[in-house]
Amino acid sequence: MKNLKMQTTNMVDENIKKIGELFPNCLTETINADGKLVRAIDFDKLRQELACEVVEGAEERYQFTWPDKRNAIRLANAPINKTLRPCREESVDFDNTKNLYIEGDNLEVLKLLRENYLGKVKMIYIDPPYNTGNDFVYNDDFAQGKAEFEAQSGLYDEVGNRMADPMVQNTERNGRFHTDWLNMIYPRLKVAKDLLSNDGMIFISIDEHESHNLRKICDEIFGSHNFISQITWEKRYTRSNNAKRFTTLTEPLLCYVKDSTVVLDIKEKRNEKADSIYTNPDNDPRGVWTSVSYVNPATKEQRPNLSYPLFNPFLNKEVIHPTNAWKYEKSTYEQHLKENRLYWGKNGENIYPRLKKFLYEMDGGMVPVDLWKYEEAGSTDLASKELECLIGRKIFDFPKPKELIIRILSLIINSKTDSNFMVLDFFSGSATTAHAVMQLNAEDGGNRKFIMVQLPEKTDEKSEAYKAGYKNICEIGKERIRRAGKKVKEEAGLQGQNLDTGFRVLKLDESNMADVYYTPADTPIQTTLVFDALVDNIREGRTAEDLLFQVLPECNLPLSSKIEIREIHGKKVFVVEDGYLIACFDKDINESVITAIAKEKPYYFVMCDRSIATDNVADNFDQIFNAYNKETIRRIL
Repeated sequence: MKNLKMQTTNMVDENIKKIGELFPNCLTETINADGKLVRAIDFDKLRQELACEVVEGAEERYQFTWPDKRNAIRLANAPINKTLRPCREESVDFDNTKNLYIEGDNLEVLKLLRENYLGKVKMIYIDPPYNTGNDFVYNDDFAQGKAEFEAQSGLYDEVGNRMADPMVQNTERNGRFHTDWLNMIYPRLKVAKDLLSNDGMIFISIDEHESHNLRKICDEIFGSHNFISQITWEKRYTRSNNAKRFTTLTEPLLCYVKDSTVVLDIKEKRNEKADSIYTNPDNDPRGVWTSVSYVNPATKEQRPNLSYPLFNPFLNKEVIHPTNAWKYEKSTYEQHLKENRLYWGKNGENIYPRLKKFLYEMDGGMVPVDLWKYEEAGSTDLASKELECLIGRKIFDFPKPKELIIRILSLIINSKTDSNFMVLDFFSGSATTAHAVMQLNAEDGGNRKFIMVQLPEKTDEKSEAYKAGYKNICEIGKERIRRAGKKVKEEAGLQGQNLDTGFRVLKLDESNMADVYYTPADTPIQTTLVFDALVDNIREGRTAEDLLFQVLPECNLPLSSKIEIREIHGKKVFVVEDGYLIACFDKDINESVITAIAKEKPYYFVMCDRSIATDNVADNFDQIFNAYNKETIRRIL
């Protein structure tokens, strides 16, 4: 049996593997800082492979950088030894729900999710903290003082004199805070990209202070060719006389796709306003229709192939536009004529025809626009009132309206996908995204699942939230989902009985495995006490279910997997996804237990090293499995 690694993937190793697949001659070996032999890339050979155009050293090139950017990239790739511990008592319908609410720093949580949600998330929406010049809760040890920023940014020479650079301005009030924010957001977006499916999309709410920098970061991470739009959302509709200069009524919403060659068509749902222009003045049997001009904006000189005479049946003669071409080739015009699609006016008063467009042909939806009015996407005022009504008092500042998220989710529906996909929000806040997912599922019968991630940031002791008993933001988010889920089900009536409005609560924590599990060679065996600690490599206070949830990612199982608890010969056994994985972490497991589990023929079987009752059981372990199902993958902790 092999040991489970019980830590996230080292993305540097993965990147070395990918480069090695493209350029095998660039793979080499070297001794690392710990004196171990490791794989590496020979950068001299890699440069030769890319020698056509290589930029090195201080040579000028187009780039976007800031102090400590390299460390931000490193942080995104570095592995962690953490786990997500289940919390049944704070969950709703723990055993049946497919939704997740995860408490913890979102960068570390994203790394853990990358293990078994790689390429499985269809839509990401985030509303990260905006850069107001204040300290960030998500600082990842990047927060810099003024002196440290100046040292790294090259604003002063080695003797402390200011460098003569006219392009560097306002460092104390601008650059340092930009640096903090960029170092916070960059690694999170870099890891989040890995979670997106190839036809997935990410939407990011931002304000004017960092929208320009966010666009550059996203161009670098997702690729500028995968930029879709910068949507302008009308977040409020009344001016504020307290504003110093202009009242800000709108907010940018950036949209990128994982792969623009896969996401070929993005449409919005049709609405009553859009359909109201369709009528049927000539009683066409194909139903209601509208018409569009047949005249091309281009001139006949610009498009000579689209310039030809048309026959006007009301004038009984051919007509040609004096200056402009038509929109369609002659063969297409002849097809339109055959299908009776040309409209010359109610009484034939038009000199040039218009083309009939029937409503039944518009099933694919409408081309979206980049201005979202509050009437169709909600406003911050509406969001605040709804949350206050749901919770009973005002406890959260500036929540996003669920109508905004529903409009985003509706775009996903029409981008050649169904309504059964995963939605991720790793700056969950008041959990608007979870509310929107449940609401839309109730409206259209969809089966979308959500993953909410939020740092348990403490609420101010003077705030209304704290006075109401909410000691951190996560408590607000979880309570909102509970109440919203109940409300959505009640309003849906009988149709809402099968709605999944539950969620599993998971909390980020140190690994369930003691340090000796990862670095046994670094632990000196000097005393009986230390030796006894080596016998049990599980961290004190961890439950069997804690261990199971750290095992799930390594067995490629989602954290929402169906879990059945059985008893086999007096031992507690977890049967996951109808036997795909069977795990038992009890002590004194004998041959009878092993035999019963082997007969179930699981794909994976996991147990603790400490669990085997005797050396004789250990000797017979593989023989028992080989007798009943030798294909079972066996792993130990």
